[in-house]
Amino acid sequence: MYEDILYEVQDGMGLITLNRPQQLNAWGGKMATEMRQAVESAANDPEVVAIVITGAGKGFCAGADLSSLTNLVSANQGETTDGDDPAAAISAELSGGAKDNGAGDDGDASDAGEDVVTNNFAGAYTYLMAVEKPVIAAINGAVAGMAVPMVLSCDLRFMADEAVIVTAFVQRGLIAEFGTSWLLARQVGPAHALDMLFSSRKVDGQEAARMGFVNRSMPLEELMPYVRDYVSGLARMSSPSSMAVMKRQVYSQLHDGLGAAERESLALMAQSFRRPDFAEGVKSFLEQREPQFNRLPVAEG
Repeated sequence: MYEDILYEVQDGMGLITLNRPQQLNAWGGKMATEMRQAVESAANDPEVVAIVITGAGKGFCAGADLSSLTNLVSANQGETTDGDDPAAAISAELSGGAKDNGAGDDGDASDAGEDVVTNNFAGAYTYLMAVEKPVIAAINGAVAGMAVPMVLSCDLRFMADEAVIVTAFVQRGLIAEFGTSWLLARQVGPAHALDMLFSSRKVDGQEAARMGFVNRSMPLEELMPYVRDYVSGLARMSSPSSMAVMKRQVYSQLHDGLGAAERESLALMAQSFRRPDFAEGVKSFLEQREPQFNRLPVAEG
């Protein structure tokens, strides 16, 4: 089904592997499109509790395929004759050409929180933030260029100690692409973000964990076993519907003040009391057993 990625479902995990190891999984239009398709499949699969993205071979993703960057240089030097804007076309190709995260038109939003998510998290990579299920980056190797906003758009990041992150934009005469300025500054703070952007120096897993870029770093051989155990724990103990609501709360409320966030949480709390997961959560606690939560239903349409 796929050429530039691998996709499999195992033990509650929808595992997406970027699969161009000879090119350190360099990003191109086909990979972008295939990853969107795999994410959609995982999001609609009741067996999948969390989505994990990793890379084949020694790299996670080396950023944009060199041929795409070369084509951009040629386009800007007037070496193309296409009437359309070639730079815009190449940019659209790298992002998969899709701007809709599948959440529906803005007018269909059921409440203000959903409207915020729909309007703000439907970009080239930020659509991952609108997926109801947890999305985890298992960073096994180098992350460079446009792969940086990709991993920042994941909900959690676990990284091999020896892997490195390089923003690279400044060394190519570029800017903080695909929302990196917003994502990176909120993850590590403005000073760390500007250091990484200005210097484009290599940040290894241990430093990335210290500055808060990743949740945790560990030796490479421990990375995937740790991620599998983490997802297994979510599948056993965490309510999928609760995780979906909490994920939307966190991202939508990045744009709200504390008062609005607190008021919304009261309404959402009242809704949670009426869901079967609440009754099962209390009952399993009293019976001292693991809860048996229902998986998220397949989205209609």
